[in-house]
Amino acid sequence: MQITKMPSGYLGVNTYLVVDEETNKAFIVDPGGWNDKMKNFVMSTGADLEYIVLTHGHADHIMGIPALLKDFPGLKIVADAEEQQMLSDPDFNMSRQFGMVTRVTPDVLVEDGDTMTIGSLELTFLHTPGHSPGGMCIYIPAWKSCFSGDTLFQGSIGRTDFPGCSFKKLSDSIHNKLWTLPDETDVYPGHMGPTNIGWEKEHNPFV
Repeated sequence: MQITKMPSGYLGVNTYLVVDEETNKAFIVDPGGWNDKMKNFVMSTGADLEYIVLTHGHADHIMGIPALLKDFPGLKIVADAEEQQMLSDPDFNMSRQFGMVTRVTPDVLVEDGDTMTIGSLELTFLHTPGHSPGGMCIYIPAWKSCFSGDTLFQGSIGRTDFPGCSFKKLSDSIHNKLWTLPDETDVYPGHMGPTNIGWEKEHNPFV
């Protein structure tokens, strides 16, 4: 598995290109922005891009979707079933505030514990509300890798002062879902640098 971080959008969200090197199938995580440099890089890899997978529906994680779909039409969008309202409402997802009204209709809705296969990679979806009602993390057990969106950062956690947020739910999500993963699990967050579960369990001051 090859993971490439491509910071994008107004707030520099970590957009990830994930390629299964066995089959060349690939997916994009959280395209907060999209530009020619990103398009050219994806094309240069020769990856067979199939999906956009969203950890949640806030503007800085979705505003690149319209441009991405113009360059790669036919990509299917995967999101948590409980994030549909946010994705469809530019006031709730706050894209209107950025002057880029964005509405997203997912093609694939998933719930906690659901799995899907992309190439030879099996993805497990963990419902982790708190930063948003339908926040989720994407766990790839075979590689002990987790895309945490804005649920968990290096030494920090996602904000809980937006509409639909809850610190209690976020804390419960981290303790009941992420802390059950192996300590050696690599964490790829929506902002800042990578970390791992073991380090966060011992050092993160917010949980």
